[in-house]
Amino acid sequence: MPTTNHARTCPLCEAACGLKLRVEDGRVAGVRGDAEDVFSRGFICPKGASLGALHDDPDRLRTPIVRRAQDPDTNSWEEVTWEEAFAEVERRLTPVLQSEDRNAIGVYSGNPNVHNLDGLLYGREMRRALGTENIFSASTVDQMPKEVASGLLFGSTGSIAVPDLDRTDFLIMLGANPWESNGSMCTAPDFPGRLKNIQGRGGRFVVVDPRRTRTAEHADEHLAIVPGTDALWLMAMIHVLFDEDRVQLGKLASLTVGVETIGQRSEAYAPEVVAPITGIAADTTRRLARELAATPRAVVYGRIGTHTTEFGTLAAWAVDALNLLSGHLDVPGGAMWPLPAHRRPRVAGPGRGFTIGRRHSRVMGYPEVRGEYPAATLADEILTDGPGRIRALLTVAGNPVLSTPDGARLARGLRTLCCMISVDPYLNETTRFAHVILPPPSPLERSHYDLALYGLSVRNVAKWSAPVFRQAGPSEADILARLTLIARGQPASTDPTVVHHALVNGALARCQRQNAALAGRPIEELSASLVAERPVDRLVEILVRGGAYGDGFGSRPGGLTFEQLRDTPEGIDLGPLMPRLPDLLETRSGHVELAPQPIVEDLARLGQRLSGPQGAGLLLVGRRDLRSNNSWMHNLRPLVKGPERCFLQMHPEDASELGIEAGHEVRVANATGSVTVTVQLTDLIMRGVVSLPHGWGHNAPGSRLSVAAERPGVNSNSLTPSTRLDPLSGNATLNGIPVQISRA
Repeated sequence: MPTTNHARTCPLCEAACGLKLRVEDGRVAGVRGDAEDVFSRGFICPKGASLGALHDDPDRLRTPIVRRAQDPDTNSWEEVTWEEAFAEVERRLTPVLQSEDRNAIGVYSGNPNVHNLDGLLYGREMRRALGTENIFSASTVDQMPKEVASGLLFGSTGSIAVPDLDRTDFLIMLGANPWESNGSMCTAPDFPGRLKNIQGRGGRFVVVDPRRTRTAEHADEHLAIVPGTDALWLMAMIHVLFDEDRVQLGKLASLTVGVETIGQRSEAYAPEVVAPITGIAADTTRRLARELAATPRAVVYGRIGTHTTEFGTLAAWAVDALNLLSGHLDVPGGAMWPLPAHRRPRVAGPGRGFTIGRRHSRVMGYPEVRGEYPAATLADEILTDGPGRIRALLTVAGNPVLSTPDGARLARGLRTLCCMISVDPYLNETTRFAHVILPPPSPLERSHYDLALYGLSVRNVAKWSAPVFRQAGPSEADILARLTLIARGQPASTDPTVVHHALVNGALARCQRQNAALAGRPIEELSASLVAERPVDRLVEILVRGGAYGDGFGSRPGGLTFEQLRDTPEGIDLGPLMPRLPDLLETRSGHVELAPQPIVEDLARLGQRLSGPQGAGLLLVGRRDLRSNNSWMHNLRPLVKGPERCFLQMHPEDASELGIEAGHEVRVANATGSVTVTVQLTDLIMRGVVSLPHGWGHNAPGSRLSVAAERPGVNSNSLTPSTRLDPLSGNATLNGIPVQISRA
């Protein structure tokens, strides 16, 4: 077979880097960064280099499997045909579907769906067909606070402002470690290089983090902050702006309401009051607030370390509020909004706004947020008797036993289900409880376009990648379409084409409604003009041609077409971020609502922390590694080779007080659970804080992850309480968890 080269967007993290794959004899022989990619310019990390190993992983499922024994710990899996698999899905799921309560079915969607066209475009249709309110996802162990804050401020959870890294001269970064993560909720290939460029043009960046991370090592200044106190420190920064008359709204003065209210609420958070709680000196806080206000191009950016706390939404809101009040929102070098190719610009005017708690979860009464409940309460809904108890569960690309709080309790709940269906490439710690596993194709067997991530990009770009290999089985769109049909009561053998046609025609109808130039043109005519072949690509083509830069199906000659995307695999540069206000606003008032009622009410809860530090013991925080993102990456040998990475970091002085030495096995415990792990002593972590990485614990019986099992590590979420949530977003508190440490 001839050697071929393929341009490809990496689907393994949020950086969306361009790769060049060399294929020889039907296998990936090499992966390198694509120097011609308009966005990443040749940058690559170990995750992208491992795509070939993922495609060839012998543990990755290629055909459906059905569990024949009742006990999931036994190896009773049988490979079956796709028709047999869907027949088994229909047999198990139909009795629950025919019951009076559709809420007896739950759905959990994992993080990889964000990187997958099929999961994004077809998962929504499947959930709609199931008709259940019991929707859960990885969002509530990650970024939901930012979505809620954006919804309250700007009217839409999708209106997330990102730092304009390529033009800023001063960046304050909290709870983020892009040297290890490549960036998050901020799509920026070669994030470290962009940070170096800030310094190269005479600017500086400051890192606020309990650990002196790799990013902090490169920063101009590192501030060690007590975990979970980010919202307090940000309010102290806001206090300085008001106290010293440094608030400067600029062009947003006439577009913003609630400024006076926030000024009043900030009075209690003087840096001198907050300093003993956060660990950041008052004079440092005042200096940075002054520098932020005085620097023409400056921005504040907060990420997962600030979101996964008990005040996650307040911290996320305070980042945007600080950018706005210092004059750095919607301006070059500040916090700005992308305009991706698949979206149409909005016309200014009041919108529908955003509401929390349209309904509440059955057991704990948690408010619904963006159509879902907290992942931390999934076990409650399975284990608690009564009407609406979850008896059947569908998981799509998720491993909540490892990635959500109190995974051991969730595992007990999954054992009790009468029906569990998983769309997943692995038999892992969660899917081992499934009755049927339907494996999707490899990422290299499907096309790619970053629907979600281009909405978080630091530059407007568009890139579509064709499949590298021909898929051996059905596409994930076909799999989800067939599950959709079963949920609608159709036979398992129904052709999924009916769902494909419905989604394409629905997308065309929406595009027609949004574009007056298409009025009166038959849907059949528009459909006939599509050139993409796969259903998911036809949906992308509709969005792009009807989007901000598109040809409007011929109504805007010279506009972007799918042919251009297809013929330009290195991507199309659509230019730097541009101001988007007021058009972007979807609040009911048509203004930036700086003091929405839920935020004002939660500030009263935050004020209770001003009395001093809470609780006793050491505080546990998470940790990222460049070679790790989701738990399944631990089964790729190129990513786990080398030194052990699942260990507890601890400050030497804390260890000395407890009689602990480097290399000791220690027991980390609290009321939720305990783990035994090797300790590493380092002064890179502040006193009173310990750190474990996320996503380990690969020692469950019945799973089939041979490489991960060689280095199982421990599950940090064994220590995460399921009842300690950010009340506005339902996000789990994964950082700042009190624990006790002792010799094992």
